Amino acid sequence: MKLFTPSERSRSWSRALAVAGLAVALCQGAGAQEAAASKGSGDDLPDKVELGAFGGGSFFQQVNKGLGTKLVNGGAFGFRATENFWKYIGLEQAFTYSANNVRFLTPVTPGGPQLDFGHRIYQYSLNPVFYFSERGSKIRPFLTVGVSALNFTPTDSGKGWARNPLNAGLLASGIDNSLKVGMNYGGGLKWHMTERLGLRFDVRGLMSPNPTFRLMDSNAGGLYIPRGEKLHGVQTTLGLSYYIGEKYVPPPPPPPPPPAALAPLDAGTLSAGTGTLCQGRAITVRSSGVSDPAGRNITYKWKVNGQPMGGSTPELTFTPDRSGSYMVEMEVEAPNAGSHPVRTAKANTLSMNVQAYNAPTISGVSANPPAITYGQTSSLSARGTGSACSTIGFQWSASEGSIANGTSANATFDSKSVRFEQGGKIQSKTVTVTAKVTDDRGASVSGTAAVKVDYIPAAIRFSDVIFGKNSARVNNCGKRILLEEVAPKAADPDYEIVMIGHIDQDEVSKTKRPSTLDMQRVANAYAVLTGGKGTCANVDTSRIKVDWTGTEQVSEMQPGLCGTSARATTKERSGSMVSTADQNRRVEVWLVPKGTKMPAAFKNAKEIDAKLLKRLGCPR
Repeated sequence: MKLFTPSERSRSWSRALAVAGLAVALCQGAGAQEAAASKGSGDDLPDKVELGAFGGGSFFQQVNKGLGTKLVNGGAFGFRATENFWKYIGLEQAFTYSANNVRFLTPVTPGGPQLDFGHRIYQYSLNPVFYFSERGSKIRPFLTVGVSALNFTPTDSGKGWARNPLNAGLLASGIDNSLKVGMNYGGGLKWHMTERLGLRFDVRGLMSPNPTFRLMDSNAGGLYIPRGEKLHGVQTTLGLSYYIGEKYVPPPPPPPPPPAALAPLDAGTLSAGTGTLCQGRAITVRSSGVSDPAGRNITYKWKVNGQPMGGSTPELTFTPDRSGSYMVEMEVEAPNAGSHPVRTAKANTLSMNVQAYNAPTISGVSANPPAITYGQTSSLSARGTGSACSTIGFQWSASEGSIANGTSANATFDSKSVRFEQGGKIQSKTVTVTAKVTDDRGASVSGTAAVKVDYIPAAIRFSDVIFGKNSARVNNCGKRILLEEVAPKAADPDYEIVMIGHIDQDEVSKTKRPSTLDMQRVANAYAVLTGGKGTCANVDTSRIKVDWTGTEQVSEMQPGLCGTSARATTKERSGSMVSTADQNRRVEVWLVPKGTKMPAAFKNAKEIDAKLLKRLGCPR
């Protein structure tokens, strides 16, 4: 760290103003001589990119806080690169190095010396530049404002002095760099001295947080710099620039017009419109711009591939019978006028490529899945191709069932309308689906796929036969269900009759002997269907399967309520409507198609004692 005398303190702003005045005077003198040259159409001088070096002075105001921090006025130099992307705006990057020693105007102790230490500023800046004259001008005044990264760096000798144990009382051993983000703003003038070299003058204001160099921020008996203060300064520099780019060269003047001559016969131009030209489709070639300055009648002569075709009209229509290249020519002719010969002119030769027509094809006709259950759907797909000279459409059909989205390459087959015999028989049908591809010329091709539809009839559940408490007798309501509903439908040999007996919790025997009411109820219902005499039906016993499950109630109760002409439904059984307790005292009755799944309540097929059935006969 170095001490300075008061006579070495910073000079006034007059130094900066003097340098600025000198630069402006030089630029004004040169600008007066080149003013006319700078009024071109832009880019008169090459300055797309500028590379420059500069030097000057760096001046800072005092920060009147703490010990009165002052950056001593010093020299500055650096380098700039400017890209003038637009006529009036550029983008500039700059590095500036300046030497501004730090001085504390107030001594640490009364009567003590002022303390200074060596200090340098490394400044990196990015600025847009706004010009008052367009790119390529001889003189370019400008304004700018941008951001700067300023690294306030004590010199090595200053850091060493602060860390010397002899100076421990200054509390400055931790002195170090201060990196701050600030703003720079100002303006200047650029002057092209030659095509590639220029002179530049800048005045820049600087504003950033005051660097603290990691010193104490309050008075603790040593050096300190309060935080949160602003630092303001000015840099005035003068530099040389080297310009990179291309000089604007005005286009050459147009050639003089040729001498006037007699306008020739004009055959115009030929065109065939837009779109694909196709074999077998009429093509019309039109001529436009045909004229004769003399106003005589014009004769048209057409040729296609060297062969005369068509009549004396401005349009030619022909139908190509093959694909390939076709050359159309047209010549116009004006009749003889006095001693002048017949005048002719040819239009441009029109080259056309005619595409071949191909009939449509179909492939990949498929159904997924190929086997479904009645009521389900299957996704249909097919691939159809045409040619550049046709458009194609799809049409699906089925031997049975229905098709959704039948005019698309992807359709859906629905089996709900496939017809099957009614009853309990498991059936299958194979339905043929057909995809037909037709083009706009009427040609078509078809492909087929097969869909197997399986019909699995559903089980039929009848109303439950309800019993009185601790009773196995089938009442009139139950008999009506068995005889009038079950027996007629049981005539279908494809069904099996399934009966499942249940008892209620309040019917469970209180002795160790288990209740047999569920079996007895099934046996009585069985006897009503198979008794064969009296009021009983005569159903084939080989088609009846029975089970009894005690108090287990797997299936939902479905009690039967039946009446007669003499007795209303609510009077059929004592106690009027079926109660919740009644619902559990029941026999389920099902017709199950052979080969299909049994009801969930049916566990294992059981046999009824033959002696019991014989004794029951036809229950009353």
